[in-house]
This record gives sequence, structure tokens and C-alpha cells, in this order.
Amino acid sequence: MQEDYILGIDLGTTYCCAGVWIDGKIAMIPLENENETMPSVVAFTPEGILYGYEAKDYTNVYPELVISNCKRMIGRRFNDRVIQSDMKYWPFKVIEKNNGKCYIHIDNGNDIVKDFRPEEIQGMLLSNIKEYAEDFIGQKISQAVITVPANFNDSQRQATMTAATLAGLKVKRIINEPTAAAIAYGLDKRMEEKENILVVDLGGGTTDISLLTIHNGKIEVKATDGDNHLGGEDFDNRLLLHFVNEFKRKYNIDLTKSPKAMRRLKSSCEKIKHTLSSLSTTKLSLNLIYEDIDFESHITRDRFEELNMDLFEKIIEVIDSVIRDSKIPKSLIQKVVLVGGSSKIPKIRSLISEFFEGKELYTNIDPDKAVAHGATIFAASLSEERTNRIQDIVLMDVTPLSLGVETEYGVMTTFFNRNTPIPAKKTLYFTTIYKGQKNVIVSVYEGEWPTTKNNNLLGEFMLSGISTKYVEVPIIEVTMEIDQNSILNISAIDTESGKCNKITIVNNKDRLSEKEIEQMIKEFEKFKVNQKK
Repeated sequence: MQEDYILGIDLGTTYCCAGVWIDGKIAMIPLENENETMPSVVAFTPEGILYGYEAKDYTNVYPELVISNCKRMIGRRFNDRVIQSDMKYWPFKVIEKNNGKCYIHIDNGNDIVKDFRPEEIQGMLLSNIKEYAEDFIGQKISQAVITVPANFNDSQRQATMTAATLAGLKVKRIINEPTAAAIAYGLDKRMEEKENILVVDLGGGTTDISLLTIHNGKIEVKATDGDNHLGGEDFDNRLLLHFVNEFKRKYNIDLTKSPKAMRRLKSSCEKIKHTLSSLSTTKLSLNLIYEDIDFESHITRDRFEELNMDLFEKIIEVIDSVIRDSKIPKSLIQKVVLVGGSSKIPKIRSLISEFFEGKELYTNIDPDKAVAHGATIFAASLSEERTNRIQDIVLMDVTPLSLGVETEYGVMTTFFNRNTPIPAKKTLYFTTIYKGQKNVIVSVYEGEWPTTKNNNLLGEFMLSGISTKYVEVPIIEVTMEIDQNSILNISAIDTESGKCNKITIVNNKDRLSEKEIEQMIKEFEKFKVNQKK
């Protein structure tokens, strides 16, 4: 029996799935009710914690106890514009605590009154997936490859790894979602000639685009970009607002004041979106949506496209940005691969095809499971279950954002530009601002702005005891290193005195301490025990 199974997990905004490599092929984990995909939803009911479809169904009873879209919250602070924008659509309560951190308040009227970090909710989902996987395989699993959006920043990646720790999983590798889809596409393809492929991953909450070169098992990411707030949820929300406005015109009632009504309407909007991918018109019918009012309406595919056209066009803008960054002409892209549930929307497909002057789009890959397939294949390549099909996988990824340090006048001095191949290491030399300066603060940022005030602070540390005894102008050697999981290590050395300091960027403002993680693990174990009673 194989002893080192490694899960490949696609922890999506709206749905999640996982796989494992068994007997030389991908085996998808049967999750809730034997389904291979499961809603990324957790419900804290008075009877216990529910997951997936059961949790989602509970929204009709107590929507404020059903948590979804945690992927949009993870690694973000409460005042983040994404959190503030999305809160109006969430029936559950999001609050600010502990110096601007984001928490979800739950009071189920029974045994759970608690403020949860998004990492905890994601950790619960991962723990649930892990349990299904262990039941399927018949042995314990402790390792995983987990996918994230291509332009997840450092704090979001760290928070995802924290969630895995809470679930009892050691992350062998974090890989980008479009890269995972490319791995799935490249399985069994050993092209003698290089093939440039553009992967368009349109999920429930994010859009990720990567241009990659595949050649004999070597997958090299040339450029990547995306939007962490552009996906199926946003299309649903446009429909939601459309019907909310219609209801208000008809009855002079604001449905946004009723969490139950909003949740029912939101669920119907998701179904309408799916229906309009195959039909040109569909009907909305909700009995007793508000007090004794029945709400009926209809909508056409054309109207749905009008409501979302600016969002659809953003996808084309991201594609164009990736192609420009890659410096590979559009004409030399052999395949355009579509994955993710939102890639099924006809208008999106036609816009992408038109952008490529009528090129046929590659859709012969399961859009809902391609990312999990790729994660599973890569996980197998890291284990002892390597075969001729996967043993030669070489993955070369890139940085999604530029990385640098702050220098005089708040200037962003860049070490690595966006789309730099990783792992990478670079050393630059600096000096002090004024004579006799004994200490310097090294502040590390990510982003594309020339000044740091508009970029994202990742972390900082102080280098103390700088020597000015023998040199008038001290030389400070700063080294930045980024590993294959996009985790940063920064060091600074005063070349005269040898004094040094360093930091692993973990976004100390937001990341949970080891003590907090241990406490969360204990509390979650208690939840599971209570649920089984």
C-alpha cells in the first residue's frame, strides 16, 4: 500500500474538489453524497456543523449562519475595498476586531457563539475534504498540494497555508490555478515542439489568466495576471441587483433589508445564470419572497449579457495584459484553454474567440475539475507514486506582482518585476540617509506603483548597530529570495560591522500566531466532537 498519498485540492470560491493519484491515474475524491464537487459552504446549525450542499440548503432557514465566499475574505483586512463591497451581499455578519482584522460573527442560539477568522472556515472545509479522502483511501492523509488564484498576494497565500495547518495538512506546494489547469492539459502530451497555451480560468470568484509554454513535460509560465474579484459570483450579483430593483419598482419594498429574501433570490440568480448558458430566456418564480408577496419575472440571455458586459470585457483586458507581458505574439499562441464554471457562458466564449480572430477554443477538458486534476498530477510527481506519465514534470512559475523595498522619499525600489520566474534571488546595495545613522528599517512591498504608499506592505524589520567608525558611507547589503511557494525571505547586512537581520514575510499584521493556530485546532476538534454527539 502506498504510504505517502498527497491530496490535490482545488479550494474554490464557490465549489471545491480534490483528487489523489492511485494506480497510475487520477481518482477524484467522492465528497458529499458521492459528488466529486462540493459547495465551499459551512453552516453552523443548532444541531451541528454542516458542509457543502447540506450547508447551502440551510440558507433557506437561517441564512446568517451559512458562510460562503470565504476565499474572497482570506488574507484581507476589514477595510479592504473587496470586503466592503461584498458585505452588502452577505447575509452573515462580518466584523472588525484586533487592529483591523476581518472576522465572521456566529451565534447559532445553541452552543456556538464565536467570531471566526476566514482561515478557520477554510480550515473546516479542508478538514471535511480530508475526512472524505481518508474514508475513500482507507488511511490517514497529512499532505496536500493546494491551488490558489494566480495573483493571490503573499498574505492570501500564507492564510491559505494556515487554513491547511488547521485541517491537519502539511502543504507540499502552493500552485496557481491556471498553472494546475495547464498541467492537466499537458498530461500525456510530450510535444517535440514547444506549444504556447493560454489558460483562461474563470471561476466563481476569480479570473486567472496564464500564458505558458509546454515542452516534453516542462511547463514554463511566461506571464500571469488576474482579478480576484471577477467571477460567477459577480455575474450573480448583477442579476440580484436587477431583480431587487425590479421588486422595489413593483412593490416599493427593499429586499436588501431581508437576509432570507436576499439569500433565496441569490440562489435563484445562480440557477438563472446556468440556465441562460443553454436557453435564450428563463423565468424567475419565488413564492412568498417577502411576507405574502409572490415574485415572478423573466429575463433573456441578451439582458443578462447587457448587465454583465463591462465585467466580460474586463476578462479580455486581462488576457491582453498577459499577452503583452509575455512578449509572445498572439499569433504564436497555439491553444486557448478554457476552464472554470464561468467559462461555460456563451458570450464570454464568443468574446474570447473574437479576440483571437475566430480561433477555436479548447474545451475538451472538464472545466469544473481541471484545476483539481492538475493539482493531483503535480502532487503525484512529489510523491513515491511517480510513473512514466508524470515523473518528468518540471514547473517554472512566476511572481504575480512586483516585489521591492521602500527607499528615500517613499520610492519603491524593485527587486523582482511582475512575472519574474521563481524561485529567484537577488542582492542590492544601499546606504543610510544621514551621517551617523545607526538604524534602518527595511520595509518590503508588493505592487506596481512607483511609490510605496499605493502598494501593499508585506512586512518590515530593523537593522540596528550600523557601524560608522571606519567608513563614512555605510554599505548595507539587502538580499531578497522567493521560493517555489512564493514565500519571501529578506535579509540585510551591514558589510562593515557584520550586523545582520532577516525576516520571512508572513504579513505579521494579519497572520495567526502558532499559539492562535493551536487554540483554533483545539476548538475545531471540540466542534467535531459536539457534532457527533
